[in-house]
Amino acid sequence: MNFSTQVKPISYLKSHAADIVKTLSDTREPMVITQNGEAKLVVMDVRSYEEHEATLALLKVLALGNREIEQGHFRSADDVFAELDQEDAQ
Repeated sequence: MNFSTQVKPISYLKSHAADIVKTLSDTREPMVITQNGEAKLVVMDVRSYEEHEATLALLKVLALGNREIEQGHFRSADDVFAELDQEDAQ
């Protein structure tokens, strides 16, 4: 958990929802909501959530690519460019 992340009890969420929306939209920092002293959920603005999801998707693609390389499922750049040159010549 980031130390700059705000931590608030669920009662704060219930009574300050409009303020939380404004704060999260302005700061783009997530807020951790606790219940009985335990972290239960994270609240964030939509733009931050979308960026987070895009980052995760990119990391998944990179992990899949690394797995393909480890399994030997790749072609050298020279082979790819040679094939492209051949197609271009036709």
